[in-house]
Amino acid sequence: MLSDRLMYWASRPVVRTYTGTMLKMDVFKHHPLPEGPKIIAANHPATTDPFYVASMVGHQSFILINELLFQVPILGEYLRRSGHIPVAAGQGQQAIDAALERLAEGKTIIIFPEGALSPEGGGFEKPRTGVARLALASGAPVIPVGVHLQWDRVHTIRSTVRGRVEYGRWYIRGPYNLTVGRPLYFHGDVENRPLVRSVAETVMHHIIELAHESEIRMNRRFSPLTPLTESL
Repeated sequence: MLSDRLMYWASRPVVRTYTGTMLKMDVFKHHPLPEGPKIIAANHPATTDPFYVASMVGHQSFILINELLFQVPILGEYLRRSGHIPVAAGQGQQAIDAALERLAEGKTIIIFPEGALSPEGGGFEKPRTGVARLALASGAPVIPVGVHLQWDRVHTIRSTVRGRVEYGRWYIRGPYNLTVGRPLYFHGDVENRPLVRSVAETVMHHIIELAHESEIRMNRRFSPLTPLTESL
């Protein structure tokens, strides 16, 4: 949609300026992002991850994101106008269908397979099956991405959304590492539940390995004894 593109191009300079100044963002790609439709799947340590992961894509993308964020003043309006996809409890198939429409148009989808924030302080949640269903139904490649940040810089912010108290984890500034893996291709029946579960776990395994790479690279970067050798 035209409004989606206008919002993307209007907000892109703001996001790029922010990630370039407030974040010490380090992106390492094992393989260039492929052309055409693709599914970028990342771990989710902080509420701000969707915006930072999207900033490294380099073109318009559409994020499957918690529906509650669409209720936050100003932010919610930005998400709606940008065409991002709300994921509401009990309505996951609607979000999947909307994402499949975008993929059929040749667009990029960003999803966080854990379905919630990662455990506080480190670790990973078990993956949900949305990423697998998208991959099998569309045939689009999955690009795993591993995120690592400094937990002592994460700020927990309390807010009330529709009468419910919610806690978000905001990473405002500091080092933020992304490691982008090679495309993963999956084929098979999306109604085959064991296959769907296996694909989701495979994607999550790659994400975890890449997040560990991001962590190692960050530790090297801030070690006084070991210089950083990877290309930034």
